[in-house]
Amino acid sequence: MKHNRAPILIEEWKGDDIATFQEDLLTKVKARVSEKWFYTYFKNEANKLPRIDMLNLLSDYVGFKDWNTFKASHIKDVKKKKTINTKILYGTVLISIIITSLIFINSTKNEFHFCFVDHAKNAPITKIPLDIKILQDNESPLYFKTDSLGCFTYQSKNDYIKLVVQSPYHKTDTIIRFIDSNSNKIIKLLPDDYALMLRYYTNGNIKDWKKHKEQLNNLIADDAQIYQIFENNIGIELFSKSDFIRLITIPTSTLKRIEILDRKTINGKIVKLKFIVK
Repeated sequence: MKHNRAPILIEEWKGDDIATFQEDLLTKVKARVSEKWFYTYFKNEANKLPRIDMLNLLSDYVGFKDWNTFKASHIKDVKKKKTINTKILYGTVLISIIITSLIFINSTKNEFHFCFVDHAKNAPITKIPLDIKILQDNESPLYFKTDSLGCFTYQSKNDYIKLVVQSPYHKTDTIIRFIDSNSNKIIKLLPDDYALMLRYYTNGNIKDWKKHKEQLNNLIADDAQIYQIFENNIGIELFSKSDFIRLITIPTSTLKRIEILDRKTINGKIVKLKFIVK
């Protein structure tokens, strides 16, 4: 959803407006200006023009080769004055026109809203928050989590979003959506059967322990590396496949306190597993 608003005078810009300009300038012409620089030349009455390199960058930002090209294309619309002060003022006004008429449109935001659903159950994923990683061009990722309804909202000046969704019990997925896409609202995630089975087993809810052991035997590779991590990092213990299966197929109080920390699968088999007993 786009939220458009009419351009305002540059003297009335607030912190968010200045930050939007700084971000867009960096994206388009790989230049950065400080907030102090902005106040010096745009929020106050400057007594001199910015350096020629900055004038060239601002001109490039709005589609002109350089400052001279920009002046040549606009000089016919401005009355020439005789004093140096009015020429300085003229240059400052031109820059203000650039920013106000052509740059500020980038402060409009597109709102992306997604709700995540388990593909198998066709139900919202609400029991655990999902990890959301927003991928940005030439910038570090941004990290968020879904809310109690299994949803996530993000605003951006871009008309598309690229995100990676991670869950302990669902397969990691990389998603790209455009603002006008009909599939913006609902995203279905495939369950990670291996993680779900381990979670199910470690909760001690299986009555048929023999079948339980057979399934685990097929799930875990014979040469799997299985580690118990002790709390406070006081050490680790290496388990064989048979020892680990024995541990999680005996309905003791320990079983209910097992939490899987990490796992790695190859060709449908768990080859590495880390767990802790809380």
